[in-house]
Amino acid sequence: MTLTILGIESSCDDTAAAVVRQAADKPEILASIVHGQTDLHADFGGVVPEIAARAHVEKLDSCVTQALNTAGLTLADIDAIAVTAGPGLIGGVVSGVMLAKGICAATGKPLVGVNHLAGHALTPRLTDDVAYPFLMLLVSGGHCQFLLVKGHDDYTRIGGTIDDAPGEAFDKTARILGLSQPGGPAVQKAAETGDPKRFKLPRPLLREQGANMSFSGLKTAMIHARGAVIAEQGGLTRRDQSDLAAGFQAAVADIIDHKSRVALDGYLALNPTTPTLAVAGGVAANTAIRARLTDMCAALGVAFVAPPLALCTDNAAMIAYAGLERFAAGMVDDMTLSARPRWPLDQSAAPMLGSGKKGAKA
Repeated sequence: MTLTILGIESSCDDTAAAVVRQAADKPEILASIVHGQTDLHADFGGVVPEIAARAHVEKLDSCVTQALNTAGLTLADIDAIAVTAGPGLIGGVVSGVMLAKGICAATGKPLVGVNHLAGHALTPRLTDDVAYPFLMLLVSGGHCQFLLVKGHDDYTRIGGTIDDAPGEAFDKTARILGLSQPGGPAVQKAAETGDPKRFKLPRPLLREQGANMSFSGLKTAMIHARGAVIAEQGGLTRRDQSDLAAGFQAAVADIIDHKSRVALDGYLALNPTTPTLAVAGGVAANTAIRARLTDMCAALGVAFVAPPLALCTDNAAMIAYAGLERFAAGMVDDMTLSARPRWPLDQSAAPMLGSGKKGAKA
């Protein structure tokens, strides 16, 4: 049976639409359109939710049209509409959900709500046909967790960040150093010519048992290190920026490398037939972190899967594929589908990031 799914993604600052088709052998991305908003938020040092929501409203319908035209299809050729229903910035999530509902109301097509994190978690199945169960390191601007993925709707969290996500720490570090946003690419570029050993930065929780991580203290240490340099010489040189960036990136890589080994110990105890560590999310695009994980897996005899860089950051192809797996399993939603700012994949795990009145973020 062949299934063709239209995916819609608008959880943060990327407006995206994609078409994915599952034939007898493997899934195929027929179209993937992403409109970023970097220029709109550049003057604010981060994503402004209200600006992001308005941009989604302006771009979503044309994005869907582009995706269908690129795929050479019409809505009549689509079997179901998959849309990110959370977690994310609520204004953007609402925009996508309302558009998807409108399309479904007009065409009678089934509606499939998708957890944005599940989109990232299932990307290795889209790109590399990874078999269940596999270990997923989801590492992005808003999330960081190790997940045992046993099925498209079956996740067990092994560990994660107890405070800042690494992507958030990269963005804040870029601001601390006077680099551009988004912070991940800017810090990586600056680190290329830096000395990672010049500044002694902490590796929080490395001596603690378990796979939990912490990046807030590392960010604070960066502020103190920068302040000490400025106090000594009256400002930051480009060399100082590069060395600080390299030191920060090395610390993050050390933390992720060590905690990945801990998470793998628990995963390998299950004796999976084809042991695999997969990584996804925007920070997975960092070449230094990828290299560390690649070397670690090679030494342990574990397959390492990292999707293409374009599928690590937010995109709708991953939403279309996650929706495809849900739809193939008979899981569809109706017009009561609501947008959710928080939506943990492992519903049974205790909250790691402040829950408050709106429930657990992760």
